[in-house]
Amino acid sequence: MNGILLIAIMVVFGVAAILSVVRIVRGPSILDRTVASDVLLTEVMCVLGADMAINGHTRNIPVMLIIAAVSVFGSIAVANYVARRDNPTP
Repeated sequence: MNGILLIAIMVVFGVAAILSVVRIVRGPSILDRTVASDVLLTEVMCVLGADMAINGHTRNIPVMLIIAAVSVFGSIAVANYVARRDNPTP
């Protein structure tokens, strides 16, 4: 049963990661690329969480926290940049 579950997880997250990378490369705007990079980081966190659930350990929690922090601060930085670019102060 674990083998089938592991293969299903790898296929689903692999396809999602490929689609996210395609959106990062082809995205017409910086906001599309930011959302796609957030989705990719979320997928990495889900894979790490699935690894912890399948193997019964908690060693990846600090890595997941760092990935979440980088994702949040990166999104905030890009949103701030886009807001300043769209509304220049006179």
